[in-house]
Amino acid sequence: MKKNDKNKEKDKVKLLINKILKIFHIKVSEKTENLFVQIFKFVIVGGIATIIDWVIYYLLYNFMHINPLIANILSFSVSVIYNYIASVKWVFDVNKNKGKIRMLVEFLIFSIIGLVLTELLLWIGIDKLNMNAMLVKIAATAIVMVFNFITRKIFLE
Repeated sequence: MKKNDKNKEKDKVKLLINKILKIFHIKVSEKTENLFVQIFKFVIVGGIATIIDWVIYYLLYNFMHINPLIANILSFSVSVIYNYIASVKWVFDVNKNKGKIRMLVEFLIFSIIGLVLTELLLWIGIDKLNMNAMLVKIAATAIVMVFNFITRKIFLE
């Protein structure tokens, strides 16, 4: 996406955020407004990545009868590729001084930490607490999504 196209998209999202804030009579600083825009974009990108993750996980686990921990690694791997590309192009104002390789490595490191956290939560929920695999996956996704936003905000920008 070209820089001009990216600015147009940001302006559209910013207008939407402004309308929402006006509806609720909320006034915020421009810095906070920009953070809301970024969170909104992150939720969209994360939502799409989550759908990719869950659909692949569901198919692998329920139709191919792959172990849920292995299914999670595979579904996660596909979704993280999409998430990296979309995050760098649309969500975060990436630090151009870092270099693409360094950003990718940092993104992957924190994604792998998120994967380990997800795996741990799945293992505890499914194997130790005997909970429904899909419900545990949903809860784990919510927890890891917060972790992902914070780490990506700190290390990509």
